[in-house]
Amino acid sequence: MKVKVIPVLEDNYMYLVIEELTREAVAVDVAVPKRLLEIVGREGVSLTAVLTTHHHWDHARGNPELARLRPGLAVLGADERIFSLTRRLAHGEELRVSARPREGGVGAPGPPALTGPPAPPPQFGAIHVRCLLTPGHTSGHMSYFLWEDDCPDPPALFSGDALLVAGCGSCLEGSAQQMYQSLAELGTLPPETVFCGHEHTLSNLEFAQKVEPCNVHGLWSLQKRDEDDVPTVPSTLGEERLYNPFLRVAEEPVRKFTGKAVPADVLEALCKERARFEQAGEPRQPQARALLALQWGLLSAAPNK
Repeated sequence: MKVKVIPVLEDNYMYLVIEELTREAVAVDVAVPKRLLEIVGREGVSLTAVLTTHHHWDHARGNPELARLRPGLAVLGADERIFSLTRRLAHGEELRVSARPREGGVGAPGPPALTGPPAPPPQFGAIHVRCLLTPGHTSGHMSYFLWEDDCPDPPALFSGDALLVAGCGSCLEGSAQQMYQSLAELGTLPPETVFCGHEHTLSNLEFAQKVEPCNVHGLWSLQKRDEDDVPTVPSTLGEERLYNPFLRVAEEPVRKFTGKAVPADVLEALCKERARFEQAGEPRQPQARALLALQWGLLSAAPNK
C-alpha cells in the first residue's frame, strides 16, 4: 500500500492510495482533479474510487470534473452535500474497492442513502477501508482507516479535518460532545500513520505549547518540524497522543489550562482558546491563495471552508 501525498491550494492535502500489486488506486479529498490525474498517469495506475471526508469546497470541489473525465467513477462519502456523490456510506461500513465493479458494488451509481441489506463488500486488491463517522467539524464528516492484509506497510488513517497534526478542525456543525466522541474513537485506533487534510502543524504545535508548556514531546516536535521546513504529514496516532491537546483532554495540565473537568467541556474550552490564539496571531497573506488559485484556475470557486 503506497500513499502519494499531494499538496494543493494554500494548505490542503489530497492523497492517492495505490495497491502496488494490482496497480489500482483510490483518491482521498480531490480538490484539484487535473493535478491528481497527472499523478495517476505518472504512476501508471487505475483510479477506481474517490473517498471524500466532508463537503467543504477545498476537499470536494474536484469531484464533478473528475467524474466527468472518468465516467463511472465511484464518489463516496457520508454527506449528501458532497459534490457528485454516487453512494452514501454508513458508520462502521467496510469496503474493498474495485476497478471492475459488479452489480451492487461500490462503483455502481445509486441513491445517496443506503437502503435494505448492505451489499457484499466490493473488492480492491487487498486494501480494506473502514468508514468512521466523525462529526464535529461537519455533521457528515467521515474518516477512513485503510489497511492491507499480510503487508509490512502500516495502516493509514485519513482524518480530513476531524484530526490534524497537533490539532483538530473547528467545530462548525456539531457539539463539543460529538467532537469529543469522534476524537476519542480515532484515538483508540492503532498508533500508526495519520494523513490529515491541512498543513497547520506549526501553528497547532505553538498552541499545544501554550496549553502544556512543560510537554517536552510537543516542544521537541515543534523545534524539529520548524527546522526541517518540509510538509509535516504524515504523523502517527502514537505521536498525537503525546502532544495533541485535543486528544489529551483527560490530562491534568490540559484540564488546568481550560479550568474544566468534564472531557467535552475541556474540548469546548480548547476550541475557543484555539480560535482566540489564531485571531491574535499574524494575519494570513491573501496573496498566497490568490496565486495558487490563478495557477489551478480556481478563482471562480466560492470558498465554503
